[in-house]
Amino acid sequence: MKAAFNTLGCRVNLYETEAMIEKFIKEGYDIVEFDDFADVYVINTCTVTNMGDKKSRQMIRRAKKNNKNSVVAVVGCYAQIASKEISTIEGVDVVLGTRNKGEIVYWVNRAKEEKKQFIVVNDVLKNKVFEDLNIEEYQDKTRAFLKIQDGCNRFCSYCLIPFARGAVCSKKPDKVLEEVKKLAQHGFEEIILSGIHIASYGVDLEGEWDLLKILEEVNKVEGIRRIRIGSIDPTFFKEDVIKRIASLEKMCPHFHLSLQSGCDETLKRMNRRYTSEEYKNAVMNLRKYIKNVSITTDVIVGFPGETEEEFNKTYEFLDTIKLSKMHIFKYSPRKGTKAASMKNQVDGNIKEDRSHKLIELDKKLEQEFIKKFIGKNLKVLFEQNYNNNEKLYEGYTENYIKVVAECECNVKDKIITTEITGIKDGNAQGKILL
Repeated sequence: MKAAFNTLGCRVNLYETEAMIEKFIKEGYDIVEFDDFADVYVINTCTVTNMGDKKSRQMIRRAKKNNKNSVVAVVGCYAQIASKEISTIEGVDVVLGTRNKGEIVYWVNRAKEEKKQFIVVNDVLKNKVFEDLNIEEYQDKTRAFLKIQDGCNRFCSYCLIPFARGAVCSKKPDKVLEEVKKLAQHGFEEIILSGIHIASYGVDLEGEWDLLKILEEVNKVEGIRRIRIGSIDPTFFKEDVIKRIASLEKMCPHFHLSLQSGCDETLKRMNRRYTSEEYKNAVMNLRKYIKNVSITTDVIVGFPGETEEEFNKTYEFLDTIKLSKMHIFKYSPRKGTKAASMKNQVDGNIKEDRSHKLIELDKKLEQEFIKKFIGKNLKVLFEQNYNNNEKLYEGYTENYIKVVAECECNVKDKIITTEITGIKDGNAQGKILL
C-alpha cells in the first residue's frame, strides 16, 4: 500500500504531516510523491487566505486524477472551518479537523473498508487539550520542526485561525524535552520550535513554565547546536527577555516578528495588540543585545480602510527600521471575520500596486543586509544541492541568510564555516572553508 501527502501552510502543518507520515509507515504503507500513484492521499490544508483554500481544492482534484480509486483524506485548518463544503467535493472520503490528525490511519482504513465518507470535526473552541503527535523516526536529517503549542486567543480582525485551531494549549515541558533529546540522538543539529501563537506557550500549564523557560531548558540539551523559534508576537520581546535570550549560546540570531502594518490606525482596526513604536523598540533592543541579528516579518497590504496615507506610513516605517526579509500579503477577506464586513474595502488593483512597492523595497533591504556580511566567515548548515547541481550546495547561516557554495565533497546536513564572497541571483555566495 502507498500513501502520499501534500502540505499547505505553516511550520506547524509541516510537523503534523511528518507525524502522520510516521503513523502510516508503522501501518505498513510506503510513502510516495503526491503526483505518483497511491492508495491514499492526505492533504493537510491551510485557510489563512482564500488562496490557501483554493490550493487545497486543487490538491483534492489532483489526487483523484492520480488514482480514481484512492482514498482522499482532507485534514487541517480548511477542513476544520469548512467541513461541509469539503465533504461535497467529489472524491473526498475523510474530513478531519485540526485536533483529530492523530486518528488519521484509523479513519482512512474505515473509509477504505466500508466505502463510505467520514467527517470527524470537533468544536476546537471548547477543546483545550494539546494533541500529542510525537515523532519517533524523522525522514529528514537536516532541520527538525517541533510543535510545542497550538491554538490562539488573539482574534485579530482578519484571521480565522482561532476558529480553526481553538484555544491556546501547550505541549507539556517534559514531553518537549524528551522529543528534543530524541532529535539530538537522531543526528539533528538544528530544531525549530513552532506553534500557532508560540508566545502563549505555557499560559495553560501549571507552574512557572513559559516560552523563555522552555528555551533555556532546550538550550541545555547535548547534541543540539542550533535553536530557532517560529513566527512570534513582538510583545514577547521585552528588554529583560531579550537579555536572557542573548545568553543562550545555541539560540540563532534570527527572529520572525509579525508586524502586518507599520501604521497605528491600521493596527488598531486589525486588533493587533501593539503599536508601531512598541514594535520598533523590540527591533532596536534585539539589535542592541544580539550580534548580527536578523529580523524578518509579515506585512498585509490593502486592509479595509487602508488609505494612501496609511500605506505610506507603513512604507516609511519599513524603510526606516530596515528588516532583513519581508513576506508581503494582499489582504484576503475571510468569511466569518470582522474585517470581511468592514467598510472601505480596498480595490484589488490598489492592493496589487502596494504589494509591488513593498516587494521592491524588500528586495533592496534584503540585499543591503547580505552585503554587511561579505568578507565575513559565517557558519552555514547546508541542506541540499542547489538547482540539482551536485557540486553546489545551499544552506542557511545562523541569522538565516541563504548561502550557495561549491564543494567537491558532500556537505549536506553539516554545519561548516563559510566565507561570504558576494551576491548572485538574490542569494549570498560562499566559499566553504574546510
